[in-house]
Amino acid sequence: MPELAYRKLDESEIAEELVCCPGWGLENGQLTKTFEFKTYKDGVVFSSAVGFVADNLNHHPDMLLTYAKVRVSVNTHDVGGISPFDFELARRIENL
Repeated sequence: MPELAYRKLDESEIAEELVCCPGWGLENGQLTKTFEFKTYKDGVVFSSAVGFVADNLNHHPDMLLTYAKVRVSVNTHDVGGISPFDFELARRIENL
């Protein structure tokens, strides 16, 4: 994997990356996706898995767990926007 850089992506770079991340979108300056599950427990297990993946990357999203949904939202505070780290985390979450 190429080395990731903490840099703010411009709008065209974000649009290009979003093509490769189905279901992800931009909301309030964050890369966001809501995952739906059959049970609350499935959402809890998924949230824990996201936590391990995020901690391994040292890039931590906001997560909102409701009954059978988990909303994951991330941006890079250090650059004041979306960075390659946000899309790398999204790809790793998709691989769970």
